[in-house]
Amino acid sequence: MKKLKRTFFVVITLLVGYCLAFAFCLRALNAPVAVSVQAAKLSVVIDAGHGGVDGGVVGVSTKRKESDVNLAIAFMLKEKLADAGFLVVMTRTTEGGLYDTTAPGFKRRDMQKRKEICESANPLCVLSVHQNFYPSTASRGGQVFYRKDDEWSTRLAGNIQAELNTLYKGEGVKARKEMAGDYYMLRLTPPSVIVECGFLSNPKDDALLNSSAFCEKIADSIVVGLLATIKNTVNTVNVG
Repeated sequence: MKKLKRTFFVVITLLVGYCLAFAFCLRALNAPVAVSVQAAKLSVVIDAGHGGVDGGVVGVSTKRKESDVNLAIAFMLKEKLADAGFLVVMTRTTEGGLYDTTAPGFKRRDMQKRKEICESANPLCVLSVHQNFYPSTASRGGQVFYRKDDEWSTRLAGNIQAELNTLYKGEGVKARKEMAGDYYMLRLTPPSVIVECGFLSNPKDDALLNSSAFCEKIADSIVVGLLATIKNTVNTVNVG
């Protein structure tokens, strides 16, 4: 009888141990991506487009400069990415540009400085924040540009685009498609995307992009798109 009890106790102990181990594995598999981000010390560069004498485009109704909208969203994005565990580097943190003087060639010097910051940070990716403008005031919504020869950039753009489409759908805007581009900020060593958050040439988009609440949602969309790309990349590696 004692032997039977001992055997029963051993079996129960093993079963409990197995269940605890199984539960721990499930918890690990379903852990937030942010935990992995923190552990890996992943960094991201946020590039707030334009600045200084180069204000970019101007809101058709608000007359607000694109450079100011870009910087506001960039700061929101920085806070959210830091909360998610990323190490964040910003190309600019003031209203000024990244040139030493406004002498001819300042734009080229500004872009070169941005590239230097992005390259030296050796980040997971670069998120360049911009606002769109089109002669027709009918165009609306966010659109993401990627480097066509970079698979990670392509996936990242697609995931962010999907989130922006969902956000703008609530404003009655038709979905847009991410596009390949040949812009300077897409020709970097790390994967990069340009996020055109909306059309300042459209009165409704212009008003939304002048709203802190909506800009927060823009930043959320970018973060969710980035985390989805990281998660999909990990799953692809594990399956492979």
